[in-house]
Amino acid sequence: MSDADQDILQDGPMDAVITWVDGDDLAHKAKRARYLGVASAPLHENGINPHRWANSDEILFCLRSIEANAPWVRRVWIVVDGQGPDLSSLSAAITAKITLVDHRHIFRGFETSLPTFNSLAIESMLWRIEGLSDRFLYFNDDVFLTAPIVPSDMFWDGSPVLRGKWVDLSPMVASTKSRADPALFNHFMQMNAALEAGFDLTRVFVAAHVVHPFSRPVMKQLFASRSVAFCANISHRFRDINQFSPQALHNHACLAMGRAVTEKTRDYIHLRGAGAVDSEAAHGALLAAVAGDVRFLCVNDLPHLTSLVPDARELIARAVAPLDYSVIRRSEVSATVGASIISARR
Repeated sequence: MSDADQDILQDGPMDAVITWVDGDDLAHKAKRARYLGVASAPLHENGINPHRWANSDEILFCLRSIEANAPWVRRVWIVVDGQGPDLSSLSAAITAKITLVDHRHIFRGFETSLPTFNSLAIESMLWRIEGLSDRFLYFNDDVFLTAPIVPSDMFWDGSPVLRGKWVDLSPMVASTKSRADPALFNHFMQMNAALEAGFDLTRVFVAAHVVHPFSRPVMKQLFASRSVAFCANISHRFRDINQFSPQALHNHACLAMGRAVTEKTRDYIHLRGAGAVDSEAAHGALLAAVAGDVRFLCVNDLPHLTSLVPDARELIARAVAPLDYSVIRRSEVSATVGASIISARR
């Protein structure tokens, strides 16, 4: 690591936060079905697709990638809903960094919003993890590091480094068809965030599916100054078209303050779900990740990818930790796994 990156860490550590759920867990399925059954209004298709809660042990790739490619990360916080992934196959070094954090902890004082099955609501509260570093990296569990990164890849001169592009989303506003399309749901989340931050919809920064750098003080200030908007955002138990993306609000707020850097290089690959890519393209993308041609890989649907590329798991394992890889097989979920868990009573 360069002296400049050492200096960045001298300004304070960086943690990683990962959100995780196992939608096949019987208790979770029953709870989810109960609240789906009492929904007072029709729910958006994007918010109730069972794939949203699917678990194929992607988190093990995610954690191995942090250990191999960002060993300078101080702690790893996994946000869970009364569950926990089986981490027994991981090394002692990365396991020692892990703490499980229950939804009840980050929603303290806002318990009426629980239980929640809504990633946008959960992301609204991540900054409330007790002990979290002021600068942190937010991972979905299907996002992996496929090459070494250093602190300056994520924060430059104190500002988050954002990956994505500026887009004119204004034509979508009046389109009923677009609002109903689950594939375009994320655009509306970005639009709502941009409007909340005072941006025009002709120029919205749409973030890529990568690791997202967050400033905890910025999120704390946004929550305080927009408490009504945040309370509305966390009130939806399932994703709703009227919500905003907390990550997008953070990004636009930082951009408005002149405290964000946009990365010009496309150093990521996003492999979407069924119908988005054929087997040849998927295989080529995985080989690029293995070669270290990109730093970030997002795999939205690992079972589908495996149907296209039978050795996808082995290729991902090689990409995230080339010096020590093994094929990750599906494991049973454990709520303990030797990692500590913060309870709501702490």
